[in-house]
Order: sequence, then C-alpha cells, then structure tokens
Amino acid sequence: MDIPEGWKEPEFTRKDNPTGVVSESSFATLFPKYREQYLRECWPLVKKALQEHGLKAELDVIEGSMSVCTTRKCFDPFVVIKARDFIKLLARSVPYEQAMRVLQDDTACDIIKIGTMVRNRDRFVKRRQRLIGPNGSTLKNLLEGSHLSTRGGSIYSTVPVLQENIMAVELLTKCYVLVQGNTVATVGPYSGLRDVRKIVEDCMKNIHPIYNIKTLMIKKELANNPLLKEESWDRFLPKFKSKNISKRRKPQKTRVKKQYTPFPPPQPESKVDEQLASGEYFLKENQRKQAQAERLREQKLESEARRQEKRKKAFIPPVEGGPSTSKVMKTTTDKLDIDAIKRKVKTAKKLKVGKASLKTAGDSDDKHSSPKKKKKQ
Repeated sequence: MDIPEGWKEPEFTRKDNPTGVVSESSFATLFPKYREQYLRECWPLVKKALQEHGLKAELDVIEGSMSVCTTRKCFDPFVVIKARDFIKLLARSVPYEQAMRVLQDDTACDIIKIGTMVRNRDRFVKRRQRLIGPNGSTLKNLLEGSHLSTRGGSIYSTVPVLQENIMAVELLTKCYVLVQGNTVATVGPYSGLRDVRKIVEDCMKNIHPIYNIKTLMIKKELANNPLLKEESWDRFLPKFKSKNISKRRKPQKTRVKKQYTPFPPPQPESKVDEQLASGEYFLKENQRKQAQAERLREQKLESEARRQEKRKKAFIPPVEGGPSTSKVMKTTTDKLDIDAIKRKVKTAKKLKVGKASLKTAGDSDDKHSSPKKKKKQ
C-alpha cells in the first residue's frame, strides 16, 4: 500500500466521541525531593494543558506524588496514557516545554533503563559519559550543515560544521534526549525513538555512538534522493568491523596441570621418623651429639678436598699437541747403496767428456755437417 506524500493521520476530536468516557481512569507517580520547587512553579501550566483534554491533575507535596485522572469532559480515551507519560517525564527532570510534547498524537516517549546493562560500575560511568559527551553536549558534538552527496554510486561526505549546544542525535532523530542516573528519557516521533534506543543500547555494549550517527546521516541524505527511493542502501552504508585490541597475552612459562587423583599426596617424613629409620632415636644425648659432630667433620673434609682439587686445576699444564704428520720429513732406516752411487758418478763423467769432444769436432768440420753421436754403453 502506497501512502501519498504529505498525508497525515487526522486528529481525534470531540466529534469522534461526543459522549465522552464512561468510567474514570487515574495514574499516579512519585517524584524526588529536589524536583519539588520546579513542579510548584510549573504546576499551573500543567493543569491548564491537561484541562484542554478533559483531565484533572493533582500535586501532593507531602507524599511527593503527582496524579492525573479523567473527567466527564474527557473525549479521548488514550489521552490519559499520554498524561501518565507526561507526569512521569516531569518526575525524571525533563523540562515542561519538552514533556508537554507527549500529549500530541504523533509524539511518544521512551524511558531506557541502562543501569543493568553493564555490571562494572566504573565501566558503566565511562560509557554513560561517552553517551553524554564532553561539556554536556549529548552524544558528542554535532552536526549542523553537514553535506553528503551521491556520485556514481558512492557517497562523498564533507567535513561537518561543529556547533555547540546542538546535539547530533536530536538533529537526526528529532527527539529530545536526557541522560540522568540509570535511565535515558527521550521524547519524539516513533521512528526517532527507535533510533535513539539503538544508539543507547549499542553505546552500553561498547560501540561508539559516532558509528550510528554516521549511518543516520547517510540515510537522511539518501532519503532526499528520489532516484534511490526504491533501491537497496546497503552499498552506501558503512560497515564497521569490531577489533578486539586488548587480547590476553600468553605467559612465557605455562604450568602443566597434573592429572587429578582422588587420593591425597603422601605425608612427608618428620625428623623423628628419620631418626627412627637410622636408629639415632635410641642413642643417648651425648652419643647423638658425638655422631652429629662426626658427620659435620666428614662433610668439612669432603668440602676441603673439593676445594683443593679446584685450586690444583690452575697449575696443571695443558696437553701440547705433537707436530702434524704432513710436515714431518720421511726418514728411511735403510743402509746407503755405495755401489750404485759410484756407477752414477762414472756415467756422469763419461757424459761430460763426450760433450766436450763433440764441441771441438764441430768447430773444425764444416758448419753444415753434423757430428756423429756416440752410442751409450
């Protein structure tokens, strides 16, 4: 079913229910002591706003409670539920100007309980402060005049202009947000309340609000583009991956867990048990002392001997290595052969004499003639 643009649900008027309500309905709520002065000041305005819808309001300062009930003039049966939310918001420190918006048909309220979402109190305070933002600006600073454009299927975002006293969530969701104590009170349209609840719950789950704010900004710009009205926006929306930085480091020494046994470990022996085993328990006192002195003397002699050996090690010469076999000259133990030496000398002399005679003969003969060689004998 297509809803035409600009269509609004018609208001519920007296003509729709001229007879009014049949029975009386009432609601009451308590308020803290510090809200008493503010409620006293704005109560005439509260009564006047509720009288227009045929409701009656009462303020009990002694008991610290506010109550609303229907009258015969009331024609809207659901307005008493809106009045109940109205006084509930006043009790939770919401200003009168914002709380009275609940009485409109297209506006509702949501009170988010965040006290039980985080167990650790310090962690809860830090995440709630992250939700509030610095200097009391709810959910960080904020976005007025930020511009997003779509070109070729992608989104280009310019740097947003930061302005104080303007809250990002209120601008994007058109809701009033108040963080106080263990609750977050919001007033606005139904679609905005859904977005605010998601931002608050994700913030308590350690997801920074800026991620959801960025997604809402992109969706707001995409909604203004008629070409992307019937297309999927998944390709434009950012996808943030969760990174767990604080991983537990593994210890260097891991202790191996022993196998479980139902039996207890054996009891260590006492000194008396050791004396009984060695027979020392039955000795007299002087004998026991004498045996102990003898044992100490033996230990002293053993330690002295070990100490003397350690001292003597410094005076022991190191073992010197012998010469290498490659460098050692080979020596023969055989006797010399004198006859062989004589024969070698004799042949050497003959060769010398032959060379000299050949030289003289070559000088006397013709240069082209060659002398005859003498055969070796």
